[in-house]
Amino acid sequence: MIDADGEAKVAKERIEAVELEKNLITFRVLDGDLMKEYKSFVITIQVTNKHGEPGSIVHWHLEYEKISDAVAHPETLLQFCVEVSKEIDEHLLAEEEEEVKQTETSSLLGKLETDLEIKASAEKFHHMWSGKPHHVSKASPGNIQGCDLHEGDWGTVGSIIFWNYVHDGEAKVAKERIEAVEPDKNLITFRVIEGDLMKEYKSFVATIQVTPNPKHGGSGSIVHWHLEYEKISEEVAHPETLLQLCVEISKEIDEHLLAEE
Repeated sequence: MIDADGEAKVAKERIEAVELEKNLITFRVLDGDLMKEYKSFVITIQVTNKHGEPGSIVHWHLEYEKISDAVAHPETLLQFCVEVSKEIDEHLLAEEEEEVKQTETSSLLGKLETDLEIKASAEKFHHMWSGKPHHVSKASPGNIQGCDLHEGDWGTVGSIIFWNYVHDGEAKVAKERIEAVEPDKNLITFRVIEGDLMKEYKSFVATIQVTPNPKHGGSGSIVHWHLEYEKISEEVAHPETLLQLCVEISKEIDEHLLAEE
């Protein structure tokens, strides 16, 4: 440690007493720099709550025996204890603030998932979202007005897609970046980067994965929608209606794919 006089020093201590109900702990110095000037040195720290107001009072008690009258009383060490206490207080308050922030943030985070059985194959359904999302408007014209490629190529990570859609009876837009494409898993992930959703959410990520339906011996598929998001405030609703929109679009895509066959 660095003491109040600015010198690096060491101390070996034994815990003499711990009284949790009194928030008290006592240390006895056994070895180190203090033992060059003191025959014995005992430090007790007790913390009590303030009456009727927040905060606490820290009581430091130093009990010692000097080796001679030439040795000074340890006022600078007591001041050192006070400074350490103040810095610990600041540290604990900063930790509390961080915990509050994390709690507030965690309450704004959310996930919604649902599974939907369809009759189309997993590969065809996945290809509609990865290879030709601009055809989704043909399958679900009442929900999707258009889909345009702004950057990159269809079905390529990093590409930017712009959607015009209807949600809760209102025309809306969304600009999305393709975050992940795994053809072997029939999976694609979109991250919303601009548009109406960003008025209520700090982040919004949608993942669509399609797997063959084990119930029907490989005939048909299961579409899994996964929405992960962070709301801007508690007042913002969880996007259940948007998840329902995803289900409706999926059903219409399924009908469209079957009609094409």
